[in-house]
Amino acid sequence: MNLEILISNLTNPTLLFFLLGIIAATCKSDLEIPAPSIKFISLYLLFAIGFKGGQELQHSHINLEIYLSIAFGLLLSTLIPLYSFFLIRKRVGVSNAGSIAAAYGSVSAVTFVSAATFLEIQGLNFGGHMVAVMAMMEFPAIVVGFILIRKFEKQSVQEVSLKNIIGHALTNGSVLMIVGSLIIGMISDSRQAEGIKPFTNDIFKGFLAIFLLEMGMLTARRFGAFRKHGLYVMLFAILVPAFNGVLAAYLSQWITTDVGNRFIFSILAAGASYIAVPAAMRLAAPNADPGLYIPMALGLTFPFNITLGMPLYYYVIQIS
Repeated sequence: MNLEILISNLTNPTLLFFLLGIIAATCKSDLEIPAPSIKFISLYLLFAIGFKGGQELQHSHINLEIYLSIAFGLLLSTLIPLYSFFLIRKRVGVSNAGSIAAAYGSVSAVTFVSAATFLEIQGLNFGGHMVAVMAMMEFPAIVVGFILIRKFEKQSVQEVSLKNIIGHALTNGSVLMIVGSLIIGMISDSRQAEGIKPFTNDIFKGFLAIFLLEMGMLTARRFGAFRKHGLYVMLFAILVPAFNGVLAAYLSQWITTDVGNRFIFSILAAGASYIAVPAAMRLAAPNADPGLYIPMALGLTFPFNITLGMPLYYYVIQIS
């Protein structure tokens, strides 16, 4: 692995703010970011990503690569929860396994944002259609997780319909914001869109740094929540995402030759949702423990991806 890339990623200011958040929570500092502010910043990041992606799509020609990219993304978000479920079912039970499978088959918008920053440091871009791919990968994993739970533990979801779960997944605030912003970006007049460019571009990294500061504090608070489930669960939260990211980084060479797009595929495959999936799983798996699958995604998978995972996936893309 390129040591220079690893050092560059570890000294990224946004990542350092994430580490500052971990330190603040660990030493029990009274540093706190108001919840309404964090909610606003979360929505802003999704808005900025979606709108910029829509603007790029507006100037892109719809071609075979875009169709293949969407199909590949949907395939990843369908297959990953399948094997994830069976890898961990015996350790945590059906409802927890279904929720974990849905989380790891879905995507992490915050990891996606961090990946965009990583690519910018490398002087690389990615296609706007990858934002659409990310948005479309959100709900297949939720549906697969629900089906697995219903098949292996029917009693837990007998009063919940698949239609309700899909509807909830599609109308989830984070999904609706990024999809809506993507569509608005596609249909907006380019000249008028320039008027909000300072808001969508110039202040983006500053908001991302503050958001990751909060994510660091949240990670440290929740890190110990799943220790009772043993080493296997901790290893799952690192090794499965690493495998998913490396697999996507390698296979994506048959979908696109663009390094930036391939890197985004690896991040989408490696990420784990801790926003949309928990909201949907409250309906689909009332017996599942959010204190297990949320800390797994946020306490281990997310830090791994933004520190060691990204340089690893980038390396695999370079040699394949």
